[in-house]
Amino acid sequence: MNMRAFWWIALAFTAMWLWFQWMKFSASPPVDPNQVAIHADRPADVPMANMPVEAGTVSSQAGSDVPQAVTAMAQQQRIRVYTDTLHLEIDTLGGDIRDARTPLHGMPRDRNTPFHLMGDQGPLIYYHQNGIATPANAALPAPTHRSVFEVAQTEFRMEGDTLRVPMVWRENGIEVTKTYIFTRGSYLIDVEFEVTNQADQAWSGSLYSQFVRTAHDPYSSMMMYTYTGPVYYNHFSDDKKYNKISFSDIQTSPLENMPIQGGWAAMIQHYFVTAAVPNQNVTNSYFARQLEQGRYAIGVVEPAVTVAPGQTGLISSQIYIGPTEQNVLKQIAPGLERTIDYGMFTILAEPLFWLLNHINNIVGNWGWSIIVLTILIKLAFYWLSAKSYYSMAKLRKFQPKLKQLKENYGDDKVLFQQKMMKLYKEEKINPLGGCLPILVQMPVFIALYWVLIYSVEMRQAEWMLWITDLSTKDPYFVLPILMGLTMWIQQKLNPTAMMDEMQQKVMRLLPFIFTLFFMWFPAGLVLYWLMNNILSVSQQYYITKKIEKMDAKEAAAANKR
Repeated sequence: MNMRAFWWIALAFTAMWLWFQWMKFSASPPVDPNQVAIHADRPADVPMANMPVEAGTVSSQAGSDVPQAVTAMAQQQRIRVYTDTLHLEIDTLGGDIRDARTPLHGMPRDRNTPFHLMGDQGPLIYYHQNGIATPANAALPAPTHRSVFEVAQTEFRMEGDTLRVPMVWRENGIEVTKTYIFTRGSYLIDVEFEVTNQADQAWSGSLYSQFVRTAHDPYSSMMMYTYTGPVYYNHFSDDKKYNKISFSDIQTSPLENMPIQGGWAAMIQHYFVTAAVPNQNVTNSYFARQLEQGRYAIGVVEPAVTVAPGQTGLISSQIYIGPTEQNVLKQIAPGLERTIDYGMFTILAEPLFWLLNHINNIVGNWGWSIIVLTILIKLAFYWLSAKSYYSMAKLRKFQPKLKQLKENYGDDKVLFQQKMMKLYKEEKINPLGGCLPILVQMPVFIALYWVLIYSVEMRQAEWMLWITDLSTKDPYFVLPILMGLTMWIQQKLNPTAMMDEMQQKVMRLLPFIFTLFFMWFPAGLVLYWLMNNILSVSQQYYITKKIEKMDAKEAAAANKR
């Protein structure tokens, strides 16, 4: 069988594999519409009794009991926070972040409206909770996500480089000031708990932080599967550092009291991530579990801290709520950039993104940057591709002989194969010559595919004319049709004599099948494939014509002799 045909069929199977993977993994546990209203009125629980923790910064504590869920919740005051990067709603009940929008990233169909990442209304319930867990036998209390905080004002707007949003809780001689600290231009939020102990005995508690959401993903694509769900990171693991624990995994095997030095826990979805980033220098306890009414939680409990009578202690942590910007995430915590999940092709995808990003810094347009990157990749593989095209051109040259063999021996497949291999040997044709160079390039092509799928920089990035968002489909399907046309032209440059009638029919259908698939793919990805096809056709046409001229000269010289 023609090795070029093998390449097209491999691509077809790749497309089918992507489709089946989406069908397999994108199915989420159903959300019961009758439970949606209840979601909005109930807090998440953190049911961890006697969670072991390590020594804190002030003293050590052997265990803690994170509060159990309450059976009902009355919404308290909402604090509205406006920064240049985030618009948040914080509830004074628990100090939970109940709603998060990103003004620098618009909604899919209305880029002027801030993207709604988190909220506690509707089928997608998604919010952040934190508090301080106390030991089971503790005499002194601490504020949890059930506690009501006092605030001096209900609206905060960033005017300088930082914005502090303090809220106060008092009980039994313990005063805790919980403060969210925002920095201009950043999606990273510092959280501080300042504990003042005015009681007559020591106070002890452990900071906990968790993200809670339902499995529903309103922004998932029917054609492009990307993982949505909990993940955590163990930098010191000898086995697997970056770990996905899907909603279905949590149902069967929840994560309980996993001790990890440093680390982080996150909820990820396409283009966005929310992460709890604790102290990286101590051993923290991680958990992921199913809660009530279709909710799932992933989070971390930090080591216990003790504050002596008459003293003040400070407990701090960080949370990230925002886009998956690779250059930003890697500066926050080890491995946080892995939430941009390139899978097994990470080793190739990361340098490809690095190169694409640097090209964009020069070009200033992601569409043109994709074209430049495609050209550079094509140049890098020029000689490998040339070998493939030389092999194809040589096979094309001997098509009449192969066709004749097929006519003479086509009914006897064994004899036909023997005669064909003999011809290859006599003419020094390597039937795998067109296959191996392509197989070598395939990992790079697939890695670049994931780069273009996962890069938030492509989201709502304009190229030119009607292409105003490289992360969504071409609204007029021009790019997919052009891509299918280039695929058809490339087929015409390939020999077909070795194919039977059925194989030829399949090959003729492939451009139409791929055009149909790519009609729903992101425009940036289709632009890459289109440019790659144009370069491939140009190179193959050039090499084919070059060989034809050489053959003509050889024939002319032979006639003169």
